[in-house]
Amino acid sequence: MIMSRIEAPRDEHTGNLTDRLLAGLPPEAVLTDPDITASYAHDMASFCPAGRPAVVVLPRTVEQVQHVMRTATELRVPVVPQGARSGLSGGANAVDGCIALSLTKMDRILEISPVDRIAVVEPGVINATLSRAVEEHGLCYPPDPSSWEMCTIGGNIGTASGGLCCVKYGVTAEYVLGLDVVLADGRLMSTGRRTAKGVAGYDLTRLFVGSEGSLGVVVRAVLALKPKPPRQLVLAAEFASATAACDAVCRIMAGGHVPSLLELMDRTTVKAVNDLAHMGLPETTEALLLAAFDTADPAADLAAVAALCEAAGATQVVPADDEAESELLLQARRLSLTALEAVKGTTMIDDVCVPRSRLGEMLEGVERIAARYGLTIGVCAHAGDGNTHPTVCFDARDPDESRRARESFDEIMALGLELGGTITGEHGVGVLKKEWLARELGPVGVEMQRAVKRAFDPLGLLNPGKLF
Repeated sequence: MIMSRIEAPRDEHTGNLTDRLLAGLPPEAVLTDPDITASYAHDMASFCPAGRPAVVVLPRTVEQVQHVMRTATELRVPVVPQGARSGLSGGANAVDGCIALSLTKMDRILEISPVDRIAVVEPGVINATLSRAVEEHGLCYPPDPSSWEMCTIGGNIGTASGGLCCVKYGVTAEYVLGLDVVLADGRLMSTGRRTAKGVAGYDLTRLFVGSEGSLGVVVRAVLALKPKPPRQLVLAAEFASATAACDAVCRIMAGGHVPSLLELMDRTTVKAVNDLAHMGLPETTEALLLAAFDTADPAADLAAVAALCEAAGATQVVPADDEAESELLLQARRLSLTALEAVKGTTMIDDVCVPRSRLGEMLEGVERIAARYGLTIGVCAHAGDGNTHPTVCFDARDPDESRRARESFDEIMALGLELGGTITGEHGVGVLKKEWLARELGPVGVEMQRAVKRAFDPLGLLNPGKLF
């Protein structure tokens, strides 16, 4: 495999690497203090090995990124592109002796065009920063991962991130129109377009979205924008079982409704959020479903959905009275993963997406797995698109509990594939799911993926050891 051919540079070469990098970079952009470089070794995933970078580079210009890649190619040094390192699959984890290429300093919004409805940005722009900037122009950038206050656009592109509003507005891949990419040998390539339509040649833009920095380094992105929608109103529905809540989801989607958000939190997640933030969510419920509409008459849409929830067995349905109450409910959902981490101190966050029609089976299966392994597993989900986040809570200091956590994680992924789903809807493969990617794609699929990798990165320098 091309990923296994890279050897970490010997210690006597580290000084030469640094000198070569400094020939085209300012001193403040090159970090070699081991205590500092160690902090760039990994993202937020559990059970993912990480090496020690030889150096961390924080470029500010495209030319500086090109210099880094030319130097890496000449010296045969691996490069791991990084954003905010908020990922959950080990996709930004360093390998020994690599250049950790942090793009967080390339954080300019270069253009916002209300006429063309595009934004041109550098990869280090924070998702929430872009959203607020375009809002001033009466526009919106819909993709909104739960970590939107810290994750970067480059990281979102690398993992093809989703978010809470995907059910209506789609995922990151649907908003990336064009890219500037520095290839492994330092050449700069532009893909895609600025126009509303365009079908010239192979769609290389979509190829880079979700490639986790393994094919090139994104240094600029042209993103599609939408008109700013009306403020959404949210409804909360309580259910006596997760199965009933999933039945409500199916009824809502089959009824032709287009909610701007349709989220689910199970009993474990609701309790964890209350314990963390004292939000007063109803802990008597087995599942809490949040539905939102940003239409011209959201109250009417919520009333129709409320009726469907009641028909599915909801024990209580409460529409928010105003935007403030709606935002409070959304904040509870955004806190879910942080709250579950506080249960035991460590989590493994799964990211299995199944057909909506199989969502109830997925949640029932996760409940059985939790009981079999004697673990706390909370589930929050982008229910409207079938993307579940079963979150295994465990004590990393307990070897037996850690083993059970890892085994339960694998069983959850196996269950997702059994139900016709995929091992990741938005978090990426990274290190954590390499084995499972091979199972999902099959041998021919993996062979073709590796062929694409070789075409763009024949030396295997970019983010080695990830994906496959």
